[in-house]
Amino acid sequence: MDSRYLQSLIATIEHGSIAEAARVENLTAAAISQRIQALERELGFPLLSRQTHAAKPTQACLHLLPRARNIVREIGLLAGDADLDGLTGTIKIGAISTAMTGMLPTVLRHLTRHAPKLKAGIVPGTSRSLYQSVQDEEIDAAILVAPPFDLPTSLIAHHIKTEHLVLLSRQALHNDILSTLQLKPYLRYDPTAWGGRYAEKFLKDQGLALEAMCDLDALETIAMLVADDVGVSLVPHWSGLAKLARHCVLTPIPNPAYARNLVLLSKTQHPRPAMLGLLLRSLKIKS
Repeated sequence: MDSRYLQSLIATIEHGSIAEAARVENLTAAAISQRIQALERELGFPLLSRQTHAAKPTQACLHLLPRARNIVREIGLLAGDADLDGLTGTIKIGAISTAMTGMLPTVLRHLTRHAPKLKAGIVPGTSRSLYQSVQDEEIDAAILVAPPFDLPTSLIAHHIKTEHLVLLSRQALHNDILSTLQLKPYLRYDPTAWGGRYAEKFLKDQGLALEAMCDLDALETIAMLVADDVGVSLVPHWSGLAKLARHCVLTPIPNPAYARNLVLLSKTQHPRPAMLGLLLRSLKIKS
């Protein structure tokens, strides 16, 4: 059984369609279909339900998926076993959108400089989805907002930085923060997002109930809308905000109760500790 065929099956399930798996795997949709059909012939049962354009796993496929993931993961680790430094192979790093532009360029330069045989695979996502991906061992580590609950013992979170809440506006304040929020349309950082709950807490503590113009779990989009004078918003002061909102006014809310903490989440027992250690150092985290 070819492990590449298993990887194509996993990609199809994770991305929801053969077409999307083909894009990610840099193959044709026909090639992905042929690989999955070959697996079905070898195993003797269907792996996908092809009733619609979506490719959903059969119940039998779901039962074998954990072992298939383990096989692919173990084969991916083989290249590094002969490297005494443990820095050969691929490390999959998840990142929320603001970390993609604010932190990852520096991280990738550091990894390339210190481990030229190490390949970084970057996986974008929300904090919630990346948390699940780390837990399911689909990725090695993720830069995300600290979870709003206690971690299981199988996971560890390393603190990266604290991002304080700011009022983002196109023009100077109307007397104070609360007055400005009430005079302008409010672009709300989605309160269901792990990072969005801090702005909601600030408003609640101030006794302020605002009618949101819209909810967005896309901080870059919020910054651009404020720059276009669509409204105002409460957002964390992430690396890169000043560049996106260079024509805006950033008014800090320094109270740490309303700040979001970014962490690097990984398994407590990582199969490639040297890779994880290098990633921690690239983020200036003491392991």
